[in-house]
Amino acid sequence: MSQNTQKSGGWRTNKWVRAAIPALLLHCSIGTVYCWSIFSQEIADYIGFSKSATEWAFSFAIFFLGMSAAFLGNVVEKDIHKSSLIAAICFALGMIGTGAFIYYGGLHQGSKLALIGIYVCYGFIMGIGLGTGYLSPVKTLMLWFADRKGLATGLAVAGFGAAKAIASPIMQWMLGSLGEGGIYKMFMILGCVYFVMMFVGHLLLKKPDGWHEPQKKEKGQSIMAVIKSKPITNYIGIWLMFYINITCGLALLSQEKMIVKCLGMAGMVGVISTVSAVFNAGGRLGFSAAADKMKDRNTIYKLIFILSIALTAIVIVTGGIKNGADNGVLAALVIVLIMVVNAGYGGGFSNVPTLLSDHYGMSNISAIHGITLSAWGFAGLTGNQLATWIVNNFGETVEIGGNMVNPVGYQTVLYVTIVLYIVALLLSMFFVKPTVSAGPVHDH
Repeated sequence: MSQNTQKSGGWRTNKWVRAAIPALLLHCSIGTVYCWSIFSQEIADYIGFSKSATEWAFSFAIFFLGMSAAFLGNVVEKDIHKSSLIAAICFALGMIGTGAFIYYGGLHQGSKLALIGIYVCYGFIMGIGLGTGYLSPVKTLMLWFADRKGLATGLAVAGFGAAKAIASPIMQWMLGSLGEGGIYKMFMILGCVYFVMMFVGHLLLKKPDGWHEPQKKEKGQSIMAVIKSKPITNYIGIWLMFYINITCGLALLSQEKMIVKCLGMAGMVGVISTVSAVFNAGGRLGFSAAADKMKDRNTIYKLIFILSIALTAIVIVTGGIKNGADNGVLAALVIVLIMVVNAGYGGGFSNVPTLLSDHYGMSNISAIHGITLSAWGFAGLTGNQLATWIVNNFGETVEIGGNMVNPVGYQTVLYVTIVLYIVALLLSMFFVKPTVSAGPVHDH
């Protein structure tokens, strides 16, 4: 690809219009999946089920995000216009369908059909939109921004992380303003809004004119053959450290609201949630942009794991979550831990496609990235549920500042996450070998 391709021909060959803006339109829409905690209790109350029963909708959404990315990675590789259209249709249909089943559940309290319908729409249908929408702009960005691949993918994936910060106050306003049945009306309205945003992104998204896909012979190489071009332990290491980073992130962040209440800061829950979303987005952009300047992008993962281990260890040793309500310094350390984990969680996402391209080249990056996102799918099933199981089985519920919380339970979650972070650090050090070249691989 000519480095000057984007400099001529106006907006039709402008890398911001044909790659960055559509990527943000797609990722800022699908990233709202992380707003689940804002309305999950509302859904449970409206359809007459427990919050734990409805929680599976979010777990299914993340699982099918990973699975659809894994199985549809080849579709994205061949035709980004087809995959981005699939993403827009499935994500919008999933949201509108979720609204319809919430409406039905309100008329038929305790209806299993309503609950299953929400699982199918929010989990399965929206999950397909999430996976294809997440993958579609990534390779295109890496082609347009060949010399700053990390910055480019970080920008889009930051949009995914920032979506929660942008959409949360809008959703809370809608829930309060739409009156009776506001929960299902919100889903239906936003489903239409996000379809328009994603459809515009689909129309704008385009690979650079100077990029030529590899010849048929090279294209015919199976994904497993590409993965086996390096020692198989290399790919296993990348997959596992990605999986562990997400599992630890979800385990801690799923308890974030209750941990903040445990510190006696219930009034700050909304502010801290927004700030943590900003750190999540900042980690996606900052860590990936920093990796562009490093000889080996895997150094970023080592940094993420070392920071996470250090802060987790400090909070464990000081009993920060248990004692934070009575000690402002310890409470501040817990908040810093939440922000560091958020930033590392986001940074882990944005660095995966560029790390894979450094190791395996650009020819099959969408497909390999898609298979690797299966780690996200499995982590979606294990992270939240692991933390919930620990909190339900360790410690006891006490009252702090008028809120019922389990300080020992949340503290126990940290013992598990620090062990997993140490395993991830060892994987990044001994399994994922440095790339041979001193910079990103460009196989044009």
